[in-house]
Amino acid sequence: MGQRIFWTAASLTGLLSTMAQAAPQPLPASELDWQAWGDDRPANALCRGRYIMPDYRLDAGSTPSQVRTESDDAGYGSNGETLLEGEVVLRRGDQQLEAQRATLNEARTNVSLQGPVSYRQPGFLVRGDKGQVALNSDAAEIDQAHYVAHQQRLRGDAAQLSRLEDGRYRLQDASFTTCEPQSSLWRLVSSDITLDQQRGYGTATHARMEIEDVPVFYWPWVRFPIDDRRLTGFLWPSVSLGSESGFDYAQPFYLNLAPNYDATITPRYISRRGEAIGGQLRYLFDEDVGTLEGNYLGHDDGGEDKDFEGEDRWFVRYAHDGRFSPRTTYNLRYGAASDGDYFDDFGQTFEEQDTDNLERLARLNYQGTTWNLQARARGYQKLDEPLDDDDKPFYELPALLASARWDQAGGLYEEFNSSATYFWRDVDYSDIPIPQESATGARVHVAPAVGFRRAPSWGFFEPRAELMATQYDLDWHDRDETSGFDDSPNRVLPVLSVDSGLIFERDTSIFGRDWRQTLEPRLYYAYAPYRDQSELPQFDSREQPLSYSQLWSPYRFSGSDRIGDTNKVSYGVSTRFLEDDTGRERLNLSVGQSRYFEDRRVVDARFEDRVINEQSDLFYRNTRDRSPIVAEADWQISDRWSARQSFFYDDHRDRTEKTSSYLTYQDTDNLILNLGYRWTVQDFDPFGDQDDRLTYNREEYDISAAYRVTPAISLLGRYLYDQTNNRTLETLAGVRFNDCCYGVQLAWREYIDDDDTARIDDDERKHGLFLSFIFKGLGGVGQGSSDGYFSEAIPGVREDDFGAYTGVGR
Repeated sequence: MGQRIFWTAASLTGLLSTMAQAAPQPLPASELDWQAWGDDRPANALCRGRYIMPDYRLDAGSTPSQVRTESDDAGYGSNGETLLEGEVVLRRGDQQLEAQRATLNEARTNVSLQGPVSYRQPGFLVRGDKGQVALNSDAAEIDQAHYVAHQQRLRGDAAQLSRLEDGRYRLQDASFTTCEPQSSLWRLVSSDITLDQQRGYGTATHARMEIEDVPVFYWPWVRFPIDDRRLTGFLWPSVSLGSESGFDYAQPFYLNLAPNYDATITPRYISRRGEAIGGQLRYLFDEDVGTLEGNYLGHDDGGEDKDFEGEDRWFVRYAHDGRFSPRTTYNLRYGAASDGDYFDDFGQTFEEQDTDNLERLARLNYQGTTWNLQARARGYQKLDEPLDDDDKPFYELPALLASARWDQAGGLYEEFNSSATYFWRDVDYSDIPIPQESATGARVHVAPAVGFRRAPSWGFFEPRAELMATQYDLDWHDRDETSGFDDSPNRVLPVLSVDSGLIFERDTSIFGRDWRQTLEPRLYYAYAPYRDQSELPQFDSREQPLSYSQLWSPYRFSGSDRIGDTNKVSYGVSTRFLEDDTGRERLNLSVGQSRYFEDRRVVDARFEDRVINEQSDLFYRNTRDRSPIVAEADWQISDRWSARQSFFYDDHRDRTEKTSSYLTYQDTDNLILNLGYRWTVQDFDPFGDQDDRLTYNREEYDISAAYRVTPAISLLGRYLYDQTNNRTLETLAGVRFNDCCYGVQLAWREYIDDDDTARIDDDERKHGLFLSFIFKGLGGVGQGSSDGYFSEAIPGVREDDFGAYTGVGR
């Protein structure tokens, strides 16, 4: 049995030694607390193993300062020092030293170690050749050191490793990496590295980045994170090369100003555009959170198209969300850009390039038990280029809204909805082609309602009556076309509806399995009388396209400027199949149709000429006596396969107006596959501007997939094809390499930019190559993260799927 000695000292940390000349060769993984996965390897684990700290070799002392030792032999030297030899182990608290030989001075304040030497504390291991320990302070050193920080998954080698009295580690002629043992995919090599675990960062001087032992970058001084905490310093740059803008380099600098606010400043150089500067400020105060960001480029060199040559290009965006009380919240938004093409030219992500508008909003909201109150001022900058006056949206300056609901015993309820809004927009009013859209002014709208709803388990019944009353105070801006229009028109009319349905259930057996099937017929009636509204303004009303849910609604228009006349009955039936043992819905089939007793006479003012044209599609839609048959199906074929189908069939013209089919396979551990087909007849949705109307029968095929080839390699792609015009609308191909210590994402995208219209004569084909990569433990670098776009383009993909990670830049 080995010799054991006990004594009390102030500390057992630190390793002091002579300066070494060169970093040692890496140790085998087995000597770095690394354990490879066995049968217990988690699915899709990126690393081939993990760091596990072994048990202490000695029990802790009876007091925190007591030092316990064990050795094969013990003795005393001529100067009173204690000599321990052969498998020496020393433990004080949660710190442990191991060596082949240890010499303690007579005062028991220092110990010299001869190797191999190891020092460990929870989550940290150091191995080396020799060293010294100061037992009454936190200072220590070790030569030819190898170190591992288990939780941060970082390791490295150093000619000399010192633990300073303040707990930091200083490494001379050292390396740093988060790669697995025996991997040299990347490492940071420096003459002087300091690791501060308490603050969560490291610093290095004369540092170089090596990839597979090849130097690729040099810093005179660099600071880097070693955990998830934020710290001031340079972030990885964004670098790209494109046909429109040329060489694009952005270098963000992050400022960790305080625990609750920070900032990023980003100088940017674009060879065909010029120099730009951008920034972002974020803050958090109690329950208030906000972001201010913007960019500025003076004197655009024009890029490839030269459209904005010589102009200043900029954008600014501010967002703030706050709370005065649990029921009272407020929101602030302001966004502005120099032109409608700003994000097309300077957007740094797929999503940013697709920005359609910038919101301006100030909103105060109270949500009570009965009453909901809201005050807001709201508007948008629409990002079209060029932007005509009639395309500019109205501002609400302000809007006051109040709504309430009272539920009575027995099923009776009362509702009150109201709004008071002033509408304005900055345009040349004589240039607005639609007279009803040239007005500005105030609108007060009140809509009290009373209803009764009973919903026992076998069905439901709900009659409802609503009174819609609207009063205006308008300025028509002296237009000749509106000379006879009333400056203070009003409108009052009722909206009546009765909704009812039955629910039948039965137990059945299909394919040897037990199911519970429901049959749910539904009958709905709605009536709103005709009122001439042709001389009312049109601030926010648009006719709504037909959908399955629209069958069961009395409202033909959004907004309050148009109350569509209707006299219809809707009928339909749904059936659901539920697993009898779990109640999980596997199949839902629904079909319905509306029959009209009168033509629809209230129209969108923008389309009056088309509505009276008996050859137009709008005339047909407003005079036909029944809607298309609308059918929907949602089928969960198995745990991985699902299908969705929607179908609009005009039984009068005997034609399909719209259909879409999707078949999806989702095994989120390995594969996501989506197969889609869409058909839309010309003018199916004719309620937009002339440029937005579909002038051809659209037939599209949409295929997308994400496949994890291995835990580290994933492939993603989408192919969207326009069968009608024999052209590819989008090709997206991406590959992700996601290893234990790095990640790389490369995406190629070629797509049609439709210039915000449904016409094809102004379409432009664009393409781009996007690269992003990270060295885990050092942050991200490259041509922008596109995870958000992948999740939109490939249904089923989430940002954390397939080992997704965050990149920096465009």
